[in-house]
Amino acid sequence: MAVSSLFTLLDDIASVLDDVALMTKMAAKKTAGVVGDDLALNANQVTGVRAERELPVVWAVAKGSFWNKVILVPLALLLAVFAPVLIHPLLMVGGAYLCFEGVEKLLHKFFPHADGETSAPEAADLDESAKIRGAIRTDFILSAEIIILALGVVQDASLTVKIGALCAIAIGMTVFVYGLVALIVKADDFGAHLLGKPSAAAQSIGRGILRVMPVLMRGLSVAGTLAMFLVGGGIFTHNIPALHDFLHARHWDAGLSGMTADLLAGVAVGSLVCAVVLPVLKRRHTSAQNH
Repeated sequence: MAVSSLFTLLDDIASVLDDVALMTKMAAKKTAGVVGDDLALNANQVTGVRAERELPVVWAVAKGSFWNKVILVPLALLLAVFAPVLIHPLLMVGGAYLCFEGVEKLLHKFFPHADGETSAPEAADLDESAKIRGAIRTDFILSAEIIILALGVVQDASLTVKIGALCAIAIGMTVFVYGLVALIVKADDFGAHLLGKPSAAAQSIGRGILRVMPVLMRGLSVAGTLAMFLVGGGIFTHNIPALHDFLHARHWDAGLSGMTADLLAGVAVGSLVCAVVLPVLKRRHTSAQNH
């Protein structure tokens, strides 16, 4: 009897694991696009960091991303059970924040502000801390979208399968994204290492890597900013019925047209949020300096 019960238990566990694996695979396909944006954004966040600080910054953001998902997975499960109506509004708040970040990056790019009298080492430390905080905040929004999209795939599954699939997606995506980011940011060091090898082929590969990496990092910086608008704008174009119907009627809901619509929506939403938020932040900053 005991042996029979054990085999029954093992069979149930195997069945659940099969369901979790299947749902995880389906959810991974659904969230692949957002993960690509997540990669571009996070690789962009470490541009400009001193070489010896690149991996510590990536590790700090990866830990923040892990804790984001520790918060988001239980929260998503609770919302799915008790308040599913709040999921889309919260996602749109996150989308507005991403659009705001994108416009703010453009403003800092084309209208840079003076840094005051902060010394160079202090400014570098502040800039690194700011990059880490900004990356973790951005990761929170993208992680939320990944978890919500995955939740939509597994919504009809049992609670056990939901928990297993969401945990697998959360851990897998974190390891994949930040592992790849670490490889990207240290590729130039690998290229420099190859230059020191006696082999002509190794030196040639090293020179190629060193030529390509600056272009790749600049490309990722541009892609990261575009991703903010595409993801943030996409949240609005896909979750506001009137806007979605308007785009669908004009065949702007697929392919490059859909991406253009998401981009324009992202820029518009980000500009609107900046017009409201930045003057408030400026007044608060001025008030704090006066006191």
